[in-house]
Amino acid sequence: MSIPSTLALYFSYPFVRYAFVVAVVISLSASLLGVTLVLKRYSFIGDGLSHVAFGAMAIASVFKLINNNVIVLPLTIVAAIILLRTGKNAKVKGDAAIAVFSVGALAIGYLIVNVFSTSANVSGDVCSTLFGSTSLLTLTESEVWFSVILAVVVIGLFIFLYNKIFAVTFDEDFASATGINADRYNLIIAILIAVIIVMGMNLVGSLLISALVIFPALSAMRIFKNYHSVVICSAVIAVICAVLGMLMSILLSTPVGATIVTVDMIVFAVTSINPVRKG
Repeated sequence: MSIPSTLALYFSYPFVRYAFVVAVVISLSASLLGVTLVLKRYSFIGDGLSHVAFGAMAIASVFKLINNNVIVLPLTIVAAIILLRTGKNAKVKGDAAIAVFSVGALAIGYLIVNVFSTSANVSGDVCSTLFGSTSLLTLTESEVWFSVILAVVVIGLFIFLYNKIFAVTFDEDFASATGINADRYNLIIAILIAVIIVMGMNLVGSLLISALVIFPALSAMRIFKNYHSVVICSAVIAVICAVLGMLMSILLSTPVGATIVTVDMIVFAVTSINPVRKG
């Protein structure tokens, strides 16, 4: 069967279209905030929050909740707020605070999954949560709508608060001097990242979601040096990588999340060979 015929066959199934939509909206949302996080040297906040989300997912599984997001989303947002506050404490710097949350949440989550296991295949459940679902069959229509709605909220807030986020990203002191509440917008950024982390759990897993935040931004920064151009380029790269990753996953029968991240890495490697750095 030819490649076009194979793709046409797969896309005739709703669950494939669901996965495709979710991959695009999550990648797009993550890429927008990724530029700000990279420039603020806070890239690993996504990694820390993803591990917190894993711990929250373990707690949700113990209570056998039909909708895990009832626990996962609020706990991840709370962790983002605490992490932001703790990172500004002179006794616990930002990178150390992230490490504490990351390792602690991962360990507690794995412990909970093993002690209160509700499945005969604990290793499989943990692997699926950490690295994303290996099957396209796992996404439901409700999960798709949930992801799309959250993505619209994240993208809408980013566009609406673009000027404020721009100011806070480059110079918080100057932003504060001009009347901008830097702490408030840093808090908003942290919450939006937490939302993105939860959105991407089913697709790429808690260990890989931070790659969708970082790689498109880093690739775009090797092509442009203007913030506005970098943001747009990052979004374009993220969407293209998501589409290519999905298509390759279908044709090669590989895990969706890992394939998308691999494509992101390849693009980053290509842009790093000979950076253009346009204005």
